[in-house]
Amino acid sequence: MIKKPVQNLSNKNVGDVSLDQNIFGIKVFPDIIHQYIRYQNAKSRQGSHTTKSRSEVNGRAKKPFSQKGTGNARQGSNKPPNFRGGAIAMGPKNRDYSFNLNKKEKKLAIKSALSSKLLDDKIVIIDHFKIESFKTKDLNMNLKLFKFDSALFIYSEKEINKNFKLASSNIPKVSVLNQNGINVRDLISYDKIFIEKNSIDEITKRLS
Repeated sequence: MIKKPVQNLSNKNVGDVSLDQNIFGIKVFPDIIHQYIRYQNAKSRQGSHTTKSRSEVNGRAKKPFSQKGTGNARQGSNKPPNFRGGAIAMGPKNRDYSFNLNKKEKKLAIKSALSSKLLDDKIVIIDHFKIESFKTKDLNMNLKLFKFDSALFIYSEKEINKNFKLASSNIPKVSVLNQNGINVRDLISYDKIFIEKNSIDEITKRLS
C-alpha cells in the first residue's frame, strides 16, 4: 500500500489514505498510454467526410469528342478527375475510424496514467468537494494554494456538489469528472488530478 495525505480545499492535511500499489504504483507503460489515447481520439472522430466518385458527379457518359483527329488525348466521358467538375480521385468516404481495445489494455493504460501522475506528485487526495459558497472568487482563492496550470477534479457521487460545480465552471483550465468516466486522455491532459477520497475505493475496485 502507498500512504498519501488527505487534504481539504484549503490545502490543509486532514488525514491519510492508503492507495493500492497495483493501481497507483505499477510500472508505467508509455506505449499502452499512447495506444489508449489513439483509441479515444479515433472513437471520437466523426468520419462523415465524403467526396463524389465518377458515378456520382453530374455529367454525361457520352464521349466528349471524337477518338481521333482533334489533337486531344482520348476521353470516354467528362466525369474523370482531369475534367473541371469531374470526380475526385481517391477522395475520402464515410468511414468509422474506431478500433477495438480489450479490457485488459484499457485497465492497464488507466493504471499506468495514474501511476505516472502519482510518481510526478501530481495527484491530490481531497476529503470532499462540498463548499458553502457558489462564488468563483472564494473557490479560486483556495485553489491557488495548490499551484497548478490546469486541474481535473474527480468526484465520487452521482452528482458533484452544486456550489462546487457553479464556482469551478468559471475557472479557466479546471474541469470536473465523475469517477465512472475516468480515462487516460483527461488524466494526461491536466496538470494536477484532484481525487475525492470516497472515489478511491471505487476506482480501485473497478481497475482490480
